[in-house]
Amino acid sequence: MTTWSTETGHRSGSDSRDGGQQASAYERRYRTDGYPDDLYRRPESRTDDLYRRPRRTEQGHPGEERHRSDGREERRDWSDGREERRGWSDGRDERRGRTGSVTRPRPEAAAVPTVLPTTDLPRRRGPVGRWLVVLLLWVGLLASVVPWWLETEAGSVNSQFAILNAAGRIGGLVAGYLLLVQVLLMSRLRLLERWIGTEQLSRWHRDIGAILFVAVVAHVGLILAGYAAMEHKSVLAEATTLLRDYEDMLGAFAAATIVVVLGFTGIRFVRNALPYEFWYYLHLSSYAVLLLGFGHQFTYGQQLFRPGPVRTGWIAMYVLVVAAVLWGRVLVPLATNLRYRLRVADVVAEGPDTISIYLTGRKLDRMPVLAGQFFRWRFLSAGRWWQSHPFSLSAARNGRWLRLTVKVVGTHTAELRRLRPGTRVWAAGPAGTFTAAHRVAERALLIAGGSGIAPIRALLEELPPGAALIYRASTPDDLLLRRELDWLAESRETDLWYVVGSRDDPGPRQVLNPRGLRRLVPDLTDRDVYLCGPSGLVRESVRALRRAGVPRRQIHLASFEF
Repeated sequence: MTTWSTETGHRSGSDSRDGGQQASAYERRYRTDGYPDDLYRRPESRTDDLYRRPRRTEQGHPGEERHRSDGREERRDWSDGREERRGWSDGRDERRGRTGSVTRPRPEAAAVPTVLPTTDLPRRRGPVGRWLVVLLLWVGLLASVVPWWLETEAGSVNSQFAILNAAGRIGGLVAGYLLLVQVLLMSRLRLLERWIGTEQLSRWHRDIGAILFVAVVAHVGLILAGYAAMEHKSVLAEATTLLRDYEDMLGAFAAATIVVVLGFTGIRFVRNALPYEFWYYLHLSSYAVLLLGFGHQFTYGQQLFRPGPVRTGWIAMYVLVVAAVLWGRVLVPLATNLRYRLRVADVVAEGPDTISIYLTGRKLDRMPVLAGQFFRWRFLSAGRWWQSHPFSLSAARNGRWLRLTVKVVGTHTAELRRLRPGTRVWAAGPAGTFTAAHRVAERALLIAGGSGIAPIRALLEELPPGAALIYRASTPDDLLLRRELDWLAESRETDLWYVVGSRDDPGPRQVLNPRGLRRLVPDLTDRDVYLCGPSGLVRESVRALRRAGVPRRQIHLASFEF
């Protein structure tokens, strides 16, 4: 393969990168059947690139001769005796033409199977129960407020104290209900993920979290202001009285403080500045909010302190939510790990700052995992056991091993380089709807940036043939798993473009906009689009796709929120 940048004049052959993989003994032994024997081998260095006068063919098949802008043809001999002819168009061929640092490798497939023999297309799934869940949530919200309405006498809300107190109580009922919903969304129930979808679940969690923050602040502020007005005290003095004289109020104030902190750290730029481990464990404190707020709700809540159907209904909701958390976060992961007993088999360097971790276990052929899904991995070794991080699989299930490809970006991921074979692994999952089973159309466009290629590379094995892949990177050395991508592109009849360069380079600018995307993929609006990469790339791509006319339901984003 050859990557060419007209901006820098740099050309790198397959000997310079091609994924950078030196096959480990584990890879050579446990390679999935159906992969070519040399897929994981570093190709021999070749310097005999020849340029000849091209002969333009009628059809655009792999291996065709194409024009360079200077009228020459690029020809490359492969180490296995095959020959690849590549050309560069003058920009007038919309499907083949590239400018700047946009390249499209197409090796000849003399000895490569047409499709992967080990992978069947997954049966389609969909968020069939989403509207039912929405209906139930609205009914629950209405049911939580109706008791106040029924128990409040007409004309009783006729003073400043009464108005503030009534608004504070409504805010408390809404906040209590939304807290239960938030914890339920965090329970990792697969049924909810199946019905709602991971991306939508993540969006609901953020939106409801913002409303919960407002409801809690309103509840505390209005109640304090109302009682302070009635007793002719300052708000601070009233707060001191509640903390000193009323049981369970200390826990309630602690719960409100945690909600405020969570709301502040949920702001995007604040969250991005925090270490993942700190944000993760802080987020888990929302379970403490549930427990700390329970006492004052049922001790002082005007609608909840008396025995009756309202109180019983709220207690039942608490029991159901706690049961969902125990099932999704404790019992299911425990059963999964007892069944599959995952261990580290090998750690392979894919580049200067990227590794692939190979895992083995028992009964992996029965593991219900789809390409594009992720696990939360906890490596049970000294200094690592207490941290859990989400990583997608970078290869589809094959019944022999699992692989995750990780970019080193912090202390924890740097430590993963030193994992020893045999290290036990605790995995929670699989999770995510970033899969071929959730596709809407028959064909797909995949857009990846940097290490976001991991789930995209796995998806290529399970999507129907005829997909298109755009891989964005800053430099040729940032292109991961390149040799595998080139082979999968050929075997799965996939159009593959490497878009290499900075944001200001002309090639990337001309591709990642509505016009550029339509030039590369004319039937763009008829495809599913899978996006995974840095948040900036994802936002810009979604904006370009929407402007190009791609329906929102056909855009799939990799989400690791929970």
